[in-house]
Formats: sequence, structure tokens, C-alpha cells
Amino acid sequence: MRFLNRSVGRLSRHRRRPFAGVVLLLVALALTGGLYAVFSPASSAQSDQTQAEKVAKGRALFLVSCSTCHGQNGEGLKAQDGKLLGPSLIGVGAAAVDFQVGTGRMPMAQPGAQVQKKRPTFEQDDIDALAAYVASLGAGPAVPEKNQYDPSTYSSDKAKEEAVTLGGQIFLTNCTACHNFTGEGGAMPRGGYAPKLLDTDPKYIYEAMLTGPQSMDTFSDGNISPQEKKAVIAYVESMKKQPGYGGFSLGGLGPVSEGLFAWVVGLGVLVGFAVWIAAHTTRSTKKKKGLEA
Repeated sequence: MRFLNRSVGRLSRHRRRPFAGVVLLLVALALTGGLYAVFSPASSAQSDQTQAEKVAKGRALFLVSCSTCHGQNGEGLKAQDGKLLGPSLIGVGAAAVDFQVGTGRMPMAQPGAQVQKKRPTFEQDDIDALAAYVASLGAGPAVPEKNQYDPSTYSSDKAKEEAVTLGGQIFLTNCTACHNFTGEGGAMPRGGYAPKLLDTDPKYIYEAMLTGPQSMDTFSDGNISPQEKKAVIAYVESMKKQPGYGGFSLGGLGPVSEGLFAWVVGLGVLVGFAVWIAAHTTRSTKKKKGLEA
């Protein structure tokens, strides 16, 4: 009886082994097919088709909203008097489009010394399509990924603190001449100005450093590395949480506003006090003469 049970057990194990092999083979085939479907040329072709559709959509938007100044192929246009209507967009890259259109500076409402920031005209999907079309005209800076500009993506608080220290050094060296020590911005020659940074989205700060819009210098990755750009943004974000240790900030515009406050308010109070003393002295003298008379 024991011999019979052993024989049946062996037979059962032999039957399970071929069945398990078949199941393992089917799983392997399914996994291989799935990986092939993901990385196959057909998937790549589908991605290329999606990008082509986005470029086509961007061109359609460009012809309606941008070609009047920048030309039908982004080559730029000049008026009859030789004045530039819109610069060439060939080679500016997707980041420049995302910054200019995303901050509402483009399309331009009216010409001026500096284009004003305003509410965006396009939704983000349309902005992405415009950026894809302009990027297809010539190689240029791409729109940065979130981990390139968002300080919250640092791996630890220590890494973020080190980045803030580094970013502060870079900011004080390269940015304070225009944007002020507190990031409040300031006036520039020929009617321009450096905008306030404390209410600017980190992505747009990164793109501004990368593309150098309007009066701003261009800080390529060769001048300031992507890690250093992110450190600058971390420092700017830290300034939002800093209390005003000096009392009244007066807009944080530096010695100009402070000097104006001292002259207008300080001297104004002194002059008013002097006038009050003079008037009070005159009244006292008249009363004294009246009593003596």
C-alpha cells in the first residue's frame, strides 16, 4: 500500500512539472509581447505621429496669432521704414515660446519699451503646440522638466539648504544689479525695468535665465549650469519666507526709496515742527505785550 501511494505521488509530481513549464512559457511569451508592443517601431511611429500633429496644430495657431509680426515661417518681419515688427524665431527654442506666451507677454498687446506681463491668451495645450512648432524651425532650449526648476524636488532638507546658500551667492553676483537684493525688481535704462521675482513661477524664472528675454542677459548652461539655475530659484523661493528685519521695507527698493522717505517725511516733520514753534512763539509774545499794556 505504501509502495502504491509513493508511485501515485511520483506520478502526480511528474504531471505537475510539464504543466508548470507550459504556464511559465505562456507567461514569458506574454511578457515578451508586451515589451515588444511598448518598444516596437510602431509605438515610436505613433509617438512621431503625435508630435507631428502637435506641430501642425501649433503652425495653425501661429499663422493666426503670430505671423503678422514674425512672418509665416517665423523668419521675422520689418516694416517699410525698416523698423523691426517681430524678430526671427528660428532657433529660439520651445522654452522661449513657453515663457513669452505663458506669461501673457505674447501676443503683444501694443508696442512699448518693455512688454508687460498679463493674463495668458492661450491654454497650456495651445502653448505647448506653439512651442513644438517653433522648436521645429530650429534647435533651441527646450522647456525644462519639473525636477530642473522646482526646489521641492531636492532629495533632503540639507541638500535644499546647501542649494539656497549656493543660489544666494550666484544671485548676489549676477542678479541684484537689476532685480534688487530682495528680488523686488527695479528700473532700467530706456524705459525698461527688471520685473519682481517673488511672484514669478519657478519655471518661468528658469526659462528667463535660459533664454534671456528682452533686456535680460542670457545665462546658458555653460555660464550657469542647470543645477546652479535651480539653486538660484531655491534662493528666490526662500526670500518669500524671510521676515522684514529692518522694519518698514518701503517696497524693498533700496536707498532710493529710503532716501526719498527721509527727505519727504523726515524733513517735512521737522519743517512742520519749526512752523508750529514759530507760530506758538508769536502768540505768546502778543499775549505778553497785551498784559503789560
